[in-house]
Amino acid sequence: MAGWNADTAAGPLGAGTITLVEGSSFCISSANGDIFPEYPHGVFHEDTRILSRWNLTVNGQPLEPLAAKTKEPYRALFVGRVPRPGGYADSPLIVERLREVGAGILEQITVRNYSPSAAECLIALRVESDFADLFEVKEARAQRRWDETRQLDGDSMSIRASWQDIRKGVVVSAGGADVAHEGPAYRVVVPPHGQWNTVLSVLPTVNSTGPATPFVRPHEDELSPRDRRRQEWVAKIPVLQMGNRSIEQTLRRSYDDLGALRIEDPAHQDRVMVAAGAPWFMTLFGRDSLWASLMALPVDPSLALGTIQTLADRQGAVVDPMSEEEPGKILHEVRLGVSSGLALGGKSAYYGSVDATPLFVALLGEVSRWGFAPDTMAALLPHADRALDWIHDYGDRDGDGFVEYQRLNDRGLINQGWKDSWDGINFADGTLAKPPIALCEVQAYVFSAYMARSWMAYDAGDVALAAECRDRAARLKQRFNEEFWLPDRGYYAVALDGRKQPVDACASNMGQCLLFGLIDEEKAPQVAERLMSPEMFSGWGVRTLASDMGAYNPASYHNGSVWPHDNAIIAAGLLRYGFVEQAQRISTALLEAAEYTEGRLPELFCGFSREHFDEPVPYPTACSPQAWAATTPILLVKSLMGYYPDVALGGLWMDPVLPKSYGDLHITNAPMAGGRITIDISGSAATVQGLPEGMEFRLGTRPWATDLVAQAKLRRKT
Repeated sequence: MAGWNADTAAGPLGAGTITLVEGSSFCISSANGDIFPEYPHGVFHEDTRILSRWNLTVNGQPLEPLAAKTKEPYRALFVGRVPRPGGYADSPLIVERLREVGAGILEQITVRNYSPSAAECLIALRVESDFADLFEVKEARAQRRWDETRQLDGDSMSIRASWQDIRKGVVVSAGGADVAHEGPAYRVVVPPHGQWNTVLSVLPTVNSTGPATPFVRPHEDELSPRDRRRQEWVAKIPVLQMGNRSIEQTLRRSYDDLGALRIEDPAHQDRVMVAAGAPWFMTLFGRDSLWASLMALPVDPSLALGTIQTLADRQGAVVDPMSEEEPGKILHEVRLGVSSGLALGGKSAYYGSVDATPLFVALLGEVSRWGFAPDTMAALLPHADRALDWIHDYGDRDGDGFVEYQRLNDRGLINQGWKDSWDGINFADGTLAKPPIALCEVQAYVFSAYMARSWMAYDAGDVALAAECRDRAARLKQRFNEEFWLPDRGYYAVALDGRKQPVDACASNMGQCLLFGLIDEEKAPQVAERLMSPEMFSGWGVRTLASDMGAYNPASYHNGSVWPHDNAIIAAGLLRYGFVEQAQRISTALLEAAEYTEGRLPELFCGFSREHFDEPVPYPTACSPQAWAATTPILLVKSLMGYYPDVALGGLWMDPVLPKSYGDLHITNAPMAGGRITIDISGSAATVQGLPEGMEFRLGTRPWATDLVAQAKLRRKT
């Protein structure tokens, strides 16, 4: 996951933690709705914890949790009861807390009295705001001491704080409450078999003056801003029906989570992109946002375009060893509002990623097929060329033809591929690989970047550049299959280390190479066999590391766990090489795993065998919802549909191999070249209605664009 390192992992969140997400804001609380500063709890807005304590008591007692239900990604209902003094088992007072997260939170509290007698209640909230940076909370670092002042004004309270030249604040509004220094309180009498309710809000302030945005409760017949935003999202994305209702539920959950993970570029509010995931990565990440938006192309191609445009605006321009910025490089992560140099590299933008730059070009190539305006795509080509220059000038520092990484300072990430934990890259005997490290999947991303630039150049009429990029790709493929292949093992090395020795662990990374066509055809059957072996395939998915490797640990972050997004990429790659049954097994296993988490796949789960545990074993600190986990079901189903549009080629290809257990698939309102299409699939048969003028539906194997000559022939026909 983006920016994660075992040395700086978050502490335990506490039992029954509930996470709510909306744009760049999120809320983490306990099962009864309370927020405690001693845990990594809080309401966070733009990477600042604006609410560190939010404890509700009734007659001095905290609520005993009964149920907590996430109704939408940004709204949850907490139900608890008030403990009864004197040892009675049952309490007549039930409390509901309906919470919605936006720039802050809006919370409706309802007390229901199931007793035949009236109930006198003192309902109090204890409120604290420590304004800690996200990294201070996540990593339990020593916190700064802010100079705090509290101002009481009728039924509202302002908390303002300063540290050096930074000023932050929140406003707590509690209509009808008596507000004291600790927080608001209500003295009420709840009638027999009756109820009482109120609404409170907490909002950050702008320049420590007033609330950032009015956060008012809508009338009964009105939608909240979060609901309107969700409604607008639902109106623009596909509507699907599937014979298998469980898979349909999982896909719908994916759509909801993806909608909640959308964030806006502060400089271009009409430009929407994908945040990496909750709770700690609700911001733009290079690798994660690129992968997630690529996987979400069939749902909303504009997310990919917005992600690319925003990353292009922040493309590296100078050499900075601290932030690891370099000319043409695509950033690893952006942090909003982080002060005191707590972020990676000590700045708001950190560039320590070896794979975001080639993925940027590869995704641009994919986006170019979806029919965006030619001038929009043309404006991004210089950024693609700068990225390719980085690959040549900085990524391949020693000129051996492979892109490798080595962090430039001791505050950066040790490992800078997607397995970015400190111990994520190791030999078969468990020994850690030493940098510079050339990862196998990074070479596949570079290969894809060259091919993407090749066909974009061909479309633009630049035949010379198209041929140059094609030749670079061909040389890379030849060298890769010579240097990374381990003939005595029957699989590819996960990397080359600093001595150019193959790092011989059997890892899932090689499976990603299948998707981009980097693996030689004659070697692919052995790769597929190894990926589906008992050592690699747990029954719930392909492990990150085989169980017969020295560093294997099923409960580790990258050395034996199962990552849904990794598996979705592997399944798509297996289909590319014709391994249908294997891809179906992976897809079905993951979608069955989602049934145990209400249709939401987590960032990862443990790699224990399905034979020993008949349910997926959760990984304790997995992000959820998380962008590329949320988009995993979308990519799985898209891949099994054989769904491949290319507006430049004038075609939409489809070659469905959905398992019978999935049932028939009916999709309406699917975006395509500025229009909307309807898709029906039953078995291997497929029909498409509503294609834009100039596009034809073609049932059969899709053109993979690895052969520029074949591409040229197709383009001449169109």
